[in-house]
Amino acid sequence: MKFGILGSGSWGTALAKILTDNGNTIYWFNRSEAAIKHIQTRHHNPHYLPSAHFNVSQLHLTINAAEVISNSDCIIIAVPSAYATDVLKGLDKKIFEGKKIISAIKGILPGQNLLLNDYLQKEFNVELKNYFAVLGPCHAEEVAAEKLSYLTFSGVDEVMTAELATYFKTDYLNTICNNDIYGVQYAAILKNIYAVGSGMAHGLDYGDNFLSVLIANSADEMAGFLRELGVKNIQVGSIDHHPTTNHQPPTTNYAASVYLGDLLVTCYSLHSRNRSFGNMIGKGHSVKTAQLEMSMVAEGYNASKCMHIINQKVKADMPIAETIYKILWENLPAGKGFNEIETTLV
Repeated sequence: MKFGILGSGSWGTALAKILTDNGNTIYWFNRSEAAIKHIQTRHHNPHYLPSAHFNVSQLHLTINAAEVISNSDCIIIAVPSAYATDVLKGLDKKIFEGKKIISAIKGILPGQNLLLNDYLQKEFNVELKNYFAVLGPCHAEEVAAEKLSYLTFSGVDEVMTAELATYFKTDYLNTICNNDIYGVQYAAILKNIYAVGSGMAHGLDYGDNFLSVLIANSADEMAGFLRELGVKNIQVGSIDHHPTTNHQPPTTNYAASVYLGDLLVTCYSLHSRNRSFGNMIGKGHSVKTAQLEMSMVAEGYNASKCMHIINQKVKADMPIAETIYKILWENLPAGKGFNEIETTLV
């Protein structure tokens, strides 16, 4: 199978490393001709994960997204959600026919409040059976350092999901499969919002005791939203363990790595850009100042507004996410907002 990657940030670079480490030759889209020349001559991305070195004979580098798509059987979309439509606009409406698409986007398309699969179905008539998502507690920096990580591949076509996952399994990366395509994507969106809140709490000088309660309540809030959305298997302790003679992994629920695990690492890790963004807000920086200080996109910012709008229809009880939205978008002082959050925690 021939793979193409749209996106050359830290996560796109990490996925390129995984695929090339497994011997695959890839087509790789990068907006910058200067960055392409740097990779070709110096064998690493000049702006992201410079410790990840590439055999350039395995790379077809181009500034043309259509070229990547046309030459690939499977296209990985790994651009920040805020820029996804810019990369895809102007493409031929039939360009994805016969292609498999893996979303590595950990957010929702702002302005449209759509998951990538819903946008692709609307604009390019991509069927859900040809769409997959790759998510999990997997910071790009640790992939570059080859620290053991876990990725979950999700798709309604379970046979193809399992096949795609085999291309990414390495000595430093384990793969897990499930068919919860909507659940894993919404969980990834929500964990970014809660990670911004975790950073705010740190910036406001709350301690570890409070942070643990905040994250535990955030996990419960996330599960409540997924339940209202119709997602199943979201209770802690409800994993269906198959008999060991079957040698099968347990049925995943929200407490597994792609749900609770991703929430925990994004809230706690110093690699987390959402936590860093929230930390600056908690310390009194404005949203605009915090954005200027960040060299990468904090998905939780736009996601908080998108989920505020989406939840007006879902009507889940989400006081933590709602308060984070008000701090980021309605000028609610962070200290006052967290005084309100304190009263909701159990």
